Amino acid sequence: MLKLPKRRILRNKQMFQKVYKEGHSLANRYLVLYVFPAIGLERKAGFAAGKKLGNAVTRNRMKRIMRESYRKNQALLKEEVWLLLVARKPAVSVKQPVMEKAFLDLGRKAKIIRQEAE
Repeated sequence: MLKLPKRRILRNKQMFQKVYKEGHSLANRYLVLYVFPAIGLERKAGFAAGKKLGNAVTRNRMKRIMRESYRKNQALLKEEVWLLLVARKPAVSVKQPVMEKAFLDLGRKAKIIRQEAE
């Protein structure tokens, strides 16, 4: 069973801003993925859902779904990257498997999925 320890989650504003400003982004219908190459550091991920998505219940649900998609596939990802997943409005109406597929598609485009995993 794969776990997602707290030390592997982007927590503070400075980390989020570093990924936003210095990383590159890719997007599809459901997600925006920001990737920052953190050379010499362990992989971390952050999850964001803006107020345009809906109330707090909806935003927290979106973050839970994104976290679960990341957690289940973290073994496939390269180590020295920081990721930031941002939910988009159409994602509110989808289930977890669709979000997971969207995450993996973006991971392939960003080339953060290890070659042996494909």
